[in-house]
Amino acid sequence: MAHLTLKVGLTGGIACGKTTITNQFAQLGVPTVDADIIAHALVEPGQPALESIIQAFGAELIDNNGRLNRDQLRRLVFADDRHRQRLEAILHPLIKKTMLEQVADLKVPYCLLSIPLLIEKQWFDIVDRVIVVDCPPALQCQRLQARDGLNDDEIESIINAQACRTQRLAMADDVIYNYGNREYLHKQVLALHQQYTDTEGLKNFTRL
Repeated sequence: MAHLTLKVGLTGGIACGKTTITNQFAQLGVPTVDADIIAHALVEPGQPALESIIQAFGAELIDNNGRLNRDQLRRLVFADDRHRQRLEAILHPLIKKTMLEQVADLKVPYCLLSIPLLIEKQWFDIVDRVIVVDCPPALQCQRLQARDGLNDDEIESIINAQACRTQRLAMADDVIYNYGNREYLHKQVLALHQQYTDTEGLKNFTRL
């Protein structure tokens, strides 16, 4: 009988704390297949996706070392929906394919698929369950300013390009509330870990 790994999608708005949470799951031995990490690898020098981006947006996005200027690309795509859609058309099929390939090699009770735009792009076909990481919008903006040094207009553009908080929570099977209390955060992670490793209950963790 083939081993089945429960695929738990992890998503949430930008700066809600997805990385912090995946790190906590990792400390429990849970592997994460990360869409952002895959996306970065796909645009390394010499990769076909990078050539497609150059053809779509111009060679001025490439720095003197032949690498993609991610900040410049981010400003470009969040300023114009047409550019964002063009970039997604290049990267998303490749990201999805690579994620499924990586999951197929795992032999564990469950894994995380960290997908920032899971809700927006309706990638429910590749996950069995969805965790939404939630935090108040004001805290989200505060973290973005501190982490990335973005101004209010840049933050607004990024947040507006994502599903709103209500939409994300409506699609959640489980929610992790990340309001800054590390002890509470760890308790939530541990409770979900125990649920997902309950082999008797795994049959209940499939999406309709």
